[in-house]
Amino acid sequence: MPVEVVPAEVAGVLRDVARLGPYFEIVTAPAGAADRAWRPFPGDAARLRALTGDYAERLGTDERRVAASLVFQGLASRLWSPVVAAAALGIVPDLAGLRWRWAPGEPIALGLAEPRGWRVESTAQAAALIHPMIVDGCLRPFRDMVLTFVKLADGLVWGNAASALAGGLNVGPAGPARVALVRELLGREPLAGAGEFGSGGFVRNNCCLYYRVPGGGMCGDCGLAR
Repeated sequence: MPVEVVPAEVAGVLRDVARLGPYFEIVTAPAGAADRAWRPFPGDAARLRALTGDYAERLGTDERRVAASLVFQGLASRLWSPVVAAAALGIVPDLAGLRWRWAPGEPIALGLAEPRGWRVESTAQAAALIHPMIVDGCLRPFRDMVLTFVKLADGLVWGNAASALAGGLNVGPAGPARVALVRELLGREPLAGAGEFGSGGFVRNNCCLYYRVPGGGMCGDCGLAR
């Protein structure tokens, strides 16, 4: 059974993995956590609609579904990346109570006022904690809220989630523990079958729609490029 670890140890490992880049950062005990700028994740549909509109404006597209697709993929990456990297170091952070902060023109931030987590000793043990926590606890509610104001196909949504998960391996020294965990998670529904690893890395079976952004193109893992 996973063993709970003290908050200071969870905060420490999250600080360590945050050094990999902004998509690996979860702020612990964020300053002004009581500030209304920090909202429970995924929050409310109005805020997500505003975020999607801001993305569309910055990308120069009037296709809201394109912006919504990229918002989903970006936030999925911010969820997967720090948790998987921390798990590869032996600790799975608990995302219960996750908050997020965003304002127009500013980057998204994720935060935990009270970091908690578990020590894990195997890939299977880590995946058993991470999969329901992120897929059912974060991504499904996020997806359902986005679908209240824009239509996105399920294959695209979960393809984005799979791409975000696999894409984390392209940052920093992945190491065998991270690779094994990502492969294990990609084999579980609803990510199973969303893509596969080849000689050049992960390739998804569909597309995030980035090619429809003015000046955009196909991503390195795009299924349309095959």
